[in-house]
Amino acid sequence: MTEVKAYAAEKADQPLGPFQIDRREPGNDDVEIKILYCGVCHSDIHTARNEWQGTQYPVVPGHEIVGKVTRVGQNVTRFKAGDTVGVGCFVDSCGHCNNCKEDLEQYCENGNTQTYNSQSQDKKTITYGGYSSHIVVTQHFVLNVSDQLPLEKVAPLLCAGITTYSPLKHWGVKEGDKVAVVGLGGLGHMAVKLAASMGAEVTMLSRSPKKEKDAQELGAHHFELTTDPENMKKLANTFNFIIDTVSAEHDYNEYLALLKTDGVMILLGAPPKPADVSAFNLIGGRRSLVGSLVGGIKETQEMLDYCAEKGITSDVEMIKIDQINEAYERTLKGDVHYRFVIDMASLN
Repeated sequence: MTEVKAYAAEKADQPLGPFQIDRREPGNDDVEIKILYCGVCHSDIHTARNEWQGTQYPVVPGHEIVGKVTRVGQNVTRFKAGDTVGVGCFVDSCGHCNNCKEDLEQYCENGNTQTYNSQSQDKKTITYGGYSSHIVVTQHFVLNVSDQLPLEKVAPLLCAGITTYSPLKHWGVKEGDKVAVVGLGGLGHMAVKLAASMGAEVTMLSRSPKKEKDAQELGAHHFELTTDPENMKKLANTFNFIIDTVSAEHDYNEYLALLKTDGVMILLGAPPKPADVSAFNLIGGRRSLVGSLVGGIKETQEMLDYCAEKGITSDVEMIKIDQINEAYERTLKGDVHYRFVIDMASLN
């Protein structure tokens, strides 16, 4: 075992602070990575504060990781020391269930191993995430990252990017489709960029008129305020797809009414409490309310390659690790454009 520096939450009501964790020595199929940048996801906050329940303390968050390979095991063929790589939301799965065989490791029927606060496949060891100097990951779950893009802006693609790319691809969003995005944050700004790059006509739905300029700069073709009841009536039966990225409690019904017949509303945000949904908003237009959880390793690599080809990255604000608690509070207030990324050199 190797002791490495990290930042951890030791209790739900305490701020994150310096911590030491043990990383395993690289096994035959492992890749050891020095972490350069780690994005700050809303999931990190939920977990650190036990808002989804089940947090095992101490917890080291972080699943938007970009770094350099430092060592590899003897069976590793895809990577070598010095390669630029990424690690996303999970670092292992059973490998033999139906979903794993279909490159859908995110839906592993026996439970994938998430990058932090999760049981390893031995069902004993708890994982620690990217708020640390190094991480060791089985080679199948390590991703190639292009050096052609700013690496700090690539890091959030490992969660925010694939979380929005996967449903756009799965539900076949194409040129000419009318796509609305709810919530202009870490996920929302990537949904706008990616949907627009696929040729969709993108509308930003927001409660704040201040976000109109940003939405347009990100690639949205239209901006509509959701606080005006008359405006919402005007938008009824307008969209083929709605991408809902909001993690706070809100009314799904007012957005379902904006879908065309056979329209699909895709939930990406995860509010802490269940929502009430009227059956009439679904059966009245043969509409679908669905959810999506990141993507498998194959699709995540596809997304990274697509973004490298198109020049798509996240809009980020760089912070040092000792600013993480302030960053959490600002994230909750929506005071970030649009993803905090930690310069992990500040941990040393």
